[in-house]
Amino acid sequence: MRSLASENRQLLSKIATNDGHGENTPYFDGWKAYDRDPFHLTKNPSGVIQMGLAENQLCFDLIEDWIRKNPIASICTAEGVKDFKDVAIFQDYHGFPEFRKAIAKFMSKVRGGRVTFDPDRIVMGGGATGANEIVMFCLADPGDAFLVPTPYYPAFVRDLGWRTGAQIVPVHCDSSNNFQVTKQALEAAYEKAQNDNINVKGLLITNPSNPLGTTLDRQTLKTLVNFVNDKNIHLVCDEIYAATVFDYPSYVGVTEVVEEVENCNKDLIHIVYSLSKDMGLPGFRVGIVYSYNDAVVSCGRKMSSFGLVSSQTQRLLASMLDDDVFVSNFLSESSKRLKKRYENFTKGLEEVGITCLKSNAGLFFWMNLQRLLKEQTFEGEMALWLVIINEVKLNVSPGSSFQCSEPGWFRVCFANMEEETVNVALERIRSFVGKEAKQAAVPPVAKAKRNWRNNGNLRLSFNSRRHEQEGGFMSAAHMLSPHSPMPQSPLLRART
Repeated sequence: MRSLASENRQLLSKIATNDGHGENTPYFDGWKAYDRDPFHLTKNPSGVIQMGLAENQLCFDLIEDWIRKNPIASICTAEGVKDFKDVAIFQDYHGFPEFRKAIAKFMSKVRGGRVTFDPDRIVMGGGATGANEIVMFCLADPGDAFLVPTPYYPAFVRDLGWRTGAQIVPVHCDSSNNFQVTKQALEAAYEKAQNDNINVKGLLITNPSNPLGTTLDRQTLKTLVNFVNDKNIHLVCDEIYAATVFDYPSYVGVTEVVEEVENCNKDLIHIVYSLSKDMGLPGFRVGIVYSYNDAVVSCGRKMSSFGLVSSQTQRLLASMLDDDVFVSNFLSESSKRLKKRYENFTKGLEEVGITCLKSNAGLFFWMNLQRLLKEQTFEGEMALWLVIINEVKLNVSPGSSFQCSEPGWFRVCFANMEEETVNVALERIRSFVGKEAKQAAVPPVAKAKRNWRNNGNLRLSFNSRRHEQEGGFMSAAHMLSPHSPMPQSPLLRART
């Protein structure tokens, strides 16, 4: 009898039924575990704590206060309803001029006012996910590739290639230099692609980095710009965490560097931006493509008709981002709160001997659990991850999901929860590490009998990268799509 899955594959398109979305990986599986058993301080204190969602919830009070003081900014208030009709009717997909001006002004302010942005070069997309896809549609044909330094955001596989047919060629970086990308690594990845008959159309970087929480220095950025100039390929800079820098060194964006590189071909330089991370507004779906290439701007505007920012959102944000006093205070306060949360969290980990890569930006840190691995392999990493999410009840993301070249690293998001939840998470980690230390002191024979890896209920399938626990949170019956009709599911949030 023909299976339903097989029948669907015949009825639906290849894009609809392929695995290009990447949902069947530990990165998304952790989200599913949280969704089925979400932590709540009082209603479900033993549930899974969501530490896999890169969301900035530390400054909502500032935004809410501004909205209360500026009711006219919304067309859904008595003060602003007079503009309801003008905003509700059809709008050109170029976007409101005042919105594009406000975005350009905000992007400049985030970069310390050292550079300016042309509002006429701003193209809208449905969040950074949509913006990245617009860039790919403009620059790459199916089968073409972009170099991407590792570790990188897992959903780039979806954003860059699921529907466009573009592919990723990893540029392998490691902890020997704190995962910094080097010219040697770039050349090696480019040469390998050439030998494999892969047409490389560009290089994509994230600055600040997701998942590392670090920023690129000026010299490294110059190296990257010179590299793409020499190869005559594109440079796409994902700068969606630009305003989350909370410590030294200060942020340097590619916009500054292109002015300093001799004979720089600006037609090759493109920026992806959004307000999902810097302002903590992922639900507003504000994605931005900023390109120095006139043809990309023109083509991108045509593409953006598939993922516009709503007119109501544009109107509200145009007013908010044009308020210099509010923006200055928000950026300053956000930086302070992120730094405090980062320091408190990492200090708590240090107290139990857990180290992290030194970060200065982002909504997460890169945690090193190599000493807790039963074996220094990716299989060992996945086994540890199963325990962390199923027993410790913390959804942290394993480094292999980010294509990390070394096992034992995990991304931990720290800005999406209340302070009380942070304390609970730290207490669980302390308890877990203490238990592991005691087990390590048990004689080998006795330890083997107690080893959780011998639990017959655990079944790891590394070939398919669907790491399941039979009868537990990873059973096949629970492998739900991030787009399943699941009310309030965090999987519906497109950018993590």
